[in-house]
Amino acid sequence: MLRIAAGAFLKSNKNLLISKAGYVKCSDPRVAVVFSGCGVYDGSEIHEAVSILKHLTKNNVTPVAFGPDIAQHDVVNHLKGEVDPSHKRYVRVEAARIVRGNVQNICDLPKNVDCFDAVVFPGGFGVAKTLSDYATKGCECTVIPEVAQVIEEFHRAQKLQAFACISPILAARVLCNVTITFGQNSCDKWPHRAAIDDAKKMGATVELRDWNEVSYDRKNRILSTPAYMYDGKYHEIDEGIGHMINYLVSLIKHGEVKNKEVCPPPDCKLEK
Repeated sequence: MLRIAAGAFLKSNKNLLISKAGYVKCSDPRVAVVFSGCGVYDGSEIHEAVSILKHLTKNNVTPVAFGPDIAQHDVVNHLKGEVDPSHKRYVRVEAARIVRGNVQNICDLPKNVDCFDAVVFPGGFGVAKTLSDYATKGCECTVIPEVAQVIEEFHRAQKLQAFACISPILAARVLCNVTITFGQNSCDKWPHRAAIDDAKKMGATVELRDWNEVSYDRKNRILSTPAYMYDGKYHEIDEGIGHMINYLVSLIKHGEVKNKEVCPPPDCKLEK
C-alpha cells in the first residue's frame, strides 16, 4: 500500500518544485539551483542545499532544480567516511532526494537562461569531484562542460550567480577574473582554507569574510558565502546562506535586475 501511495504521489507531483498550487506566481522570480548529488562527501551538501531552497521560497522565489545527467565521481559511506566501490549513484537521481521530485537536466539550462533571474550553486564535495576535478587537481582543475556553459551563459547575460562553500572555485576556474570568498584563512575553524590560494592562482580575487558574511562582485554579478568552509553549527551555516540569498533576492527585486513580465517566458523549453 505504501508503494502504491508513493507512486501515486510522485505521478501527480512530478513538477512539485515548479508548479505546486499556491506556490508559484507569475510575479515570482525564478532561480535555478544546480546540484551535484546528495551528501557532503560525494554530492551536494544537504544542509546548504536545503537552506538555499528554504530561503528562496521564504522570499517568494521559485527554485528550479538542475543537475548533470551523469554518475557521481564516487559513492562515500557517510557513516564510515570511506569510499564504497560497490555502489554507483547518479547526480539527478540523488538530488531528487533533496528536492522531493523533479531535477531537470542541466543541459537544458544554458538555452533557457532567459527563464531565470539567477543561478545558485550549493557546496559539497560533489562540486570538487563531479562538477569539477578540483579535489584531485587543485588549481589545475577543469569544470565539466555542462556546468562551465551554465556559468558562462549566465555571465554573458549579466544574470546573478550565487555560490556557497567550495562552489566559488567553479567561478574562479571558468571566469578567472572574479571576486569571491571562501571565508578566513587564520585558524582551525576554517579547515578548507587552502582553496583561497588555489583560487588566487586561477586569477580570482579572494576576499576574507566571516561565516555570516557575503562577498559581492558587482562587475561580474557574483555572490558568495563561506557556508561549510567554516566548521560551524547548523544554525550558523543557515544564517550565512540566508544572508546571501536575501542579498540575491534584494538585487533581483530592487537592484539592477528587472522583474520579468511573463511567467514563464514563451520560449522557455523546460521539461513538462
